[in-house]
Formats: sequence, C-alpha cells, structure tokens
Amino acid sequence: MLEINPRPVVPAEGLTIAEAAGRTGVSVHTLRYYERAGLVVTPVDRTPGGRRRYHRRDLEWIDLCTRLRATGMPIRTIRRYAELVAAGPGNEPDRLALLEAHRAEVAARLTELRSHLARIDHKVDVYRGRLDEGRAEGLWAPGE
Repeated sequence: MLEINPRPVVPAEGLTIAEAAGRTGVSVHTLRYYERAGLVVTPVDRTPGGRRRYHRRDLEWIDLCTRLRATGMPIRTIRRYAELVAAGPGNEPDRLALLEAHRAEVAARLTELRSHLARIDHKVDVYRGRLDEGRAEGLWAPGE
C-alpha cells in the first residue's frame, strides 16, 4: 500500500479509477469491490459518460478502509462503520466504540508480535555471536 498524503492533491475534475488505484496502492478491482460491498460512504462521482471520478474525500476514505483491512478489520465491520458514517451525525459514540474495539485488537496483536520478535532477535544474536566466534557447532542441527 502506498502512503498517501492525509490531504491528497486531486484535480478539480477528479481522478480516473486507474489514477485513483495508482494513488491509493489498491487495484482497480479492489476499488470496484469496495463500492459493490457497501464500503464507500458517498457514491463515487461519475462523468456524463458514466466513468468513475475519484476526489480527495474518496482517496482519504479508501486509505482508511485499506488501513482498517490491513490491520485485520473484517469487511462486515468496515461496512458497519461506513454505514454509521454515511448516516451522519448522532452516532459518533457507536463509531468510537467500533474503532476503540478494533484498536484494542490491533494493540494486542502488536504485543504478541513484539514478543515473537524478541525471541527471533535472541536467536539472531545467538547465531551472529557464535558465527563471529567461529564456532557454529551446536546450533540445532538435525540428528544432534
């Protein structure tokens, strides 16, 4: 996924679907899927000929959806969040609760991953130290 500017510069006429895909780092297929799956908050603008035109708000929303998905949020939960946002003011506590629950899940996974990384770092240090000393024997070889 490409890092996009929180306030991406988009021409007034908008971007084609291919340009939006390039800017957001997701495929054209994914952009169409997000629309079909009900993950967009506002309908994507169309040219008089019916072609999609993406604007800054669309890119910002796609970026958020992509980050939520990349952190493990299920499509149904992203859809629920999109429905809440699309419904307008008055449901902010529900939105906050949804985001806080997801944040807690991501934080727990990060804690677990840090623990795994610490164990891997330990093994890397052991291997590096033993190889630097010129004595690799005893580093878990089959049959030992």
